[in-house]
Amino acid sequence: MTGRADDPFARAVKPLVDAIGGEMLPPAQAGPDDVVLAWQGRDVVAVRLPQLADSLDRILAALEREHGRPLADLDRRTKQKVVRQLEARGAFSVRHGVETVASALGVSRFTVYNYLNREQAAKER
Repeated sequence: MTGRADDPFARAVKPLVDAIGGEMLPPAQAGPDDVVLAWQGRDVVAVRLPQLADSLDRILAALEREHGRPLADLDRRTKQKVVRQLEARGAFSVRHGVETVASALGVSRFTVYNYLNREQAAKER
């Protein structure tokens, strides 16, 4: 981003924008779907949000970094924990979310559904 990249507010929100996979733009370049952030009465930065499908890929990559290895290399219990985290973040509301997650975990869609059903059964007890 050019322009107000050195603005303290823009610097403060940059880690959040990076974490969600957004892009920071000068407010004058904001499109209709961008979010313009104002601080102390002036527009400081516009944020272009990522597409939902890109967000799932970003979340999976972050989980791999967190665990220090490919998700497919995790043990079953850890994979179940990952599925719970992904469910909490809405990963399965994205089209082909189950397939994408199953592929990343190196398991079948059926296995992902079993992990989800197991968690739901535990909540109902």
